[in-house]
Amino acid sequence: MNRIATVVVALAASSLLSACVFAPPSSAIPADTSTIAKLSEQAVVTCGAGNVKEVNAKSFTCK
Repeated sequence: MNRIATVVVALAASSLLSACVFAPPSSAIPADTSTIAKLSEQAVVTCGAGNVKEVNAKSFTCK
């Protein structure tokens, strides 16, 4: 009985730890070039010239 319980627990743990997470591809969100241009300008104003790390369709990050 103890061996069966151990196998069941091991199978349950491995199945729970191998769960997949689905995220839609980044191309699923249409990127409007005017929005990115506005965010780029705002990023330069906020971060300073040469200090912008990344700009995407939703936000920007500074270095």
